[in-house]
Formats: sequence, structure tokens, C-alpha cells
Amino acid sequence: MNTSQRSRRIVRPLALALAVSIAPLAAVTSAPTASASVCDAQWGSLMKARAPYTSKQITNIRSGRHQCFDRLVVDVNAKGQGKPGYQVKYVKRVTKDGSGANVPLRGGTKLRIIVKAPAYDDNGRLTYKPDNRRELVDVAGYRTFRQVAWAGTFEGQTTIGLGVRARLPMRAFVLNRPGGGHTVVVDVAHRWY
Repeated sequence: MNTSQRSRRIVRPLALALAVSIAPLAAVTSAPTASASVCDAQWGSLMKARAPYTSKQITNIRSGRHQCFDRLVVDVNAKGQGKPGYQVKYVKRVTKDGSGANVPLRGGTKLRIIVKAPAYDDNGRLTYKPDNRRELVDVAGYRTFRQVAWAGTFEGQTTIGLGVRARLPMRAFVLNRPGGGHTVVVDVAHRWY
């Protein structure tokens, strides 16, 4: 066996052993953590808005906790025309529709959520009637939400007050539901990422 063949027989296994031992280290040091990529919210805290109104009606308000944000969901039925709009904005105070009275909210700051859909039908009957106007959903134990309160439904739109821990990134969007209904979603991040 000549020197060249002997060198290849030694170098190949050494190169393979080196590659196998370095590969796991490279994967660990270069891969982002799952929580960093999942929680990379670039939403900002400025007003979020979508213009149109709908004659479809609000039927439910619910909430959920997620790894990186708290979520408020407003369900809108399929009885009517159009897709709901919204306006979500940090404000100094949330006021009741019609009267302008203050809606007290716990938390370091307040979000005013206007869903451009009524919570009543064409005959004026309520399609969503909260059991407790001051606590629409139970947000005890949430990282960001402090209180969800009813501010009213008037002239084709509905206002909800959301007390949050601090001014944090948020987003809003509308999802289509089977059968023609919609869901208006408001997410508020647990922190600035």
C-alpha cells in the first residue's frame, strides 16, 4: 500500500468522527429557541382598524391564554350582510356608547375595542346580553388582561373595554367562520419581544 492510500484510510475516518462530534454542537448553538421564534411579535401598539360595518350581530365574547399573548374573541353570526370591521386603540378612558359615562377598568392601561357590528337584531332584541357587564369573561390568572367590560352597543357598533397590565404590542384581525359568520380577534402580547 502506498503512502497516499494509507493517508486516505486514516484521514477519512478522522474527518467523519470530527464531523459527527461537531454537528450536534453547531445545531445547538445556531438553532433559535422555540419560544423566541413563536413569540417574535412585531405588532406594535398603535391603533389597528378595519373600516366596514356589517348588519350581522355579535353573539358571544370569549377569551383565551396563549404562550405569548392573551386573546379576546368576539363572535359574529351569519344573519345579515358584510364582514365586521373594528377599531382597537389604547385610550386614557373607555366611555359607554350613547351616554359617554366612564367605564372603570383594572390595569395599567386601557384598550377600547369597537366592533363594527351590533349586538341586537333588526327588531332591537339583544343577540348578546352579558350576565355581568363589568366582567364579560373571567381573566383571572392571565398575564396581560386584567378586565373585560361592556361599554354598549349603539348605532350599529359595539364597544368593549379591555383593561391590560401595560401598553403592550397588540394586533386585531377578522376570521371567517363556517356558515358565513365571523370572529373578530384581538391579541395582546405578554411583553415587548
